[in-house]
Order: sequence, then structure tokens, then C-alpha cells
Amino acid sequence: MARITRYSKFEGELDQLDSSELMQMIQEALLGQGMNDPYDPDPNARPSMDDLFDAILEALAERNMVPEEQLLEAMQADDIRETALGQQIQRLMDRLQQDGFIRKEFDEDAQGGAGDPGDAKFQLTDKSIDFLGYKSLRDLMGGLGRSSAGAHDTREYASGVEMTGELKSYEFGDTMNLDTTATLGNVISKGFDNLEESDLVIRQAEYNSSAATIVLLDCSHSMILYGEDRFTPAKQVALALAHLIRTQYPGDTVKFVLFHDSAEEVPVAKLAQAQIGPYHTNTAGGLRLAQQLLKRENKDMKQIVMITDGKPSALTLPDGRIYKNAYGLDPYVLGATLREVANCRRSGIQVNTFMLARDPELVGFVRRVSEMTRGKAYFTTPQNIGQYVLMDFVTNKTKLVN
Repeated sequence: MARITRYSKFEGELDQLDSSELMQMIQEALLGQGMNDPYDPDPNARPSMDDLFDAILEALAERNMVPEEQLLEAMQADDIRETALGQQIQRLMDRLQQDGFIRKEFDEDAQGGAGDPGDAKFQLTDKSIDFLGYKSLRDLMGGLGRSSAGAHDTREYASGVEMTGELKSYEFGDTMNLDTTATLGNVISKGFDNLEESDLVIRQAEYNSSAATIVLLDCSHSMILYGEDRFTPAKQVALALAHLIRTQYPGDTVKFVLFHDSAEEVPVAKLAQAQIGPYHTNTAGGLRLAQQLLKRENKDMKQIVMITDGKPSALTLPDGRIYKNAYGLDPYVLGATLREVANCRRSGIQVNTFMLARDPELVGFVRRVSEMTRGKAYFTTPQNIGQYVLMDFVTNKTKLVN
């Protein structure tokens, strides 16, 4: 039986606030929103305990969960941590650690842990990643009126996945899900010495399609530059997709690639705290790495989900140097990018692009990518990208396999 987690509504004093409720309140802050300077982004920025304190304070104030006089006292104090509200927030932070949602980490250069405790960094644990993925998935799918999604059913049968109860004679290549009773019924009258292949009876099982997905996330400067944080919603989508696949499609795989001046695979545990940098957009590098990762997968369907807001503007040269053209659609960069798209098509990899901008030249590029790989292009916004990505994932594979 699947485990069901219930997140109840907060009622009572702050000290009674459950860690999961607190995590739900500060989820966007935990994913990095507002923790990076859009004009001077630091890709190595990591949130500190001070950032966590401020995020909790802001969440409590926005929800009117703090008495006005207590909030006023805190705002007027020389050190907010010495006030009653500050001490309550410290206890909430301690509870997040005790309940396994965060892990405090001090700077390796610190001497014996000396220094301001607020300077300590924190990491999200596997438990918090799972929680954030669940919460994002529930919010996104709930917005579509859907509470869950099942496996990718097909019209085919195979031996060895889910039992249906139907029997068939064994054929070469079938998995030996042997039905003992039916097989013995065929053999017992003539003896085991006279056993033939046609006497073997197996139980059929439904065949569910499996898929390997690579999510390409653009973390170039433009994803945070124009007064709109596009990267945090993209990370929420990625976490939701990871949770969906882990809980509903255990036969599938999903991996994540960040692309910027270059590209690298990032584990889901570190994806939540990934940051934007002062980067260009090396779409070709991301597609190339995605293909390398998909070659290792033995799945019915292989696809790339690319979330971006910019034209290709960078390219990795054969000698490892990065060629850049900030204006985008440089013929040299564009040609190399389309060659990687063509390689995807030859390998049977579909590329579905979720574009967060509508520049005319960009629209033309995205449509060309979709036509070449028989994929789809969605021109969307940070507010609804999650619904597009998740519903496309759920429906697309069934259409392809059936």
C-alpha cells in the first residue's frame, strides 16, 4: 500500500508549528528565490542560516502568524535574535535540523567552528528534496484538476511485468513466469521424460512502456535578469517530475543537466540549490551531454525536456575553449546546435522545448528544433510551465507507444 502523507493546516502557537508545514511555507526560498543578485549572480552562492532565519521571518509575517506587538518589538530590537520572536524562529530552525530536513555545514576554512553561527551554510537533505518534489507535484497537478497519474499502459503483452491471470503456451524468448498447475496438467499423464516445449504454460503480464528522460535546465544569466525569476519555477518543475517518476513510474529514469557556458549533469539532491551565473547559453553542449547520458539507457522511449528562455549564444570548441556571441543565433553557434538536434533525431530522441520567451527569431529556432525531432514546442511562462511539462510527460509517452 502506498504511503500517504497528510499536511495539516497550522493552528496554534509558533512552537507548535510542524516542520513539514514550515517547509511548505518557505519552499520557494529554499529553492533559491531571492537569494541571488540578478545583476551580479554568483553560481557558487549557497544559502546561510541567516538566509533561513530571514525566510522564516518573512513567511510568518506574510501570513499574519505573529502578534503585532511581538513583530514590532523584533523590528525595533538591536538584535532580533534576542527577542521572543527571534528565539522562536531559532527553535523552528533547530527543529528542521532535528527532523532531518536540513543539515548545517560550516565553512571548511573556519577554525574549529568559530565565527558567527549565522554564517554557517545549510544543505537540503534527501527528506527535504522528497518533500519539495511532492509539494511541487501536488500543486502543479492539482491546478489541472488531477490528483495522480498511473503507469504508461500499452496494448501489448509481455511475460514478466504485471500478472494478468491469462495463460499462454511458452514461446522462445518469453520470461519463464511458469504456471505450475497448467504445466503439470500437460505433463503428468505422459511423464516428465516426455516433456516438450509445447507443454510449458506461462502467465501473461501487461507490458508497460519505460522511458528515459533528460531534463535540460538553462541557468544562463537571462533566466533571472529581466526582473523575473524563471529559474526557481524551472527547478520546481524538475523536482516535481523527479517525484512523479519515482513514485508513479518506477521503471523510468530521469536525469538533470544544467547548461550555460558549458553543461554538466547535476544530481537531484543538488539541483534544488543550484544557482544562476553570469553565463551564456550553450544549447549544443547541453544536447550533446544529454545524448551521451541517454545512450546508456535501455528504454522504449528516450526524450529530452529542454527548459530555456534564450537563443543559443555559446559553443564548446574542439580544444575546450568556449566561443560566445551574446547576440545569439550566430551562424557558427546555430549550425553546431542544429547538428546536435539532427543527431538526436538519428538516435530516435525526441526533443520537447519549453520556451519562456517569445522573441521572433527564437520562435523560429524552437520550431525548427521541434520539426527536426518530431517533438513539441511550448511557449509558456514561469506561472504555468509546470503544468505544461508534467501533462506533456504523462500523455506523450502513451501516444508514442500506443
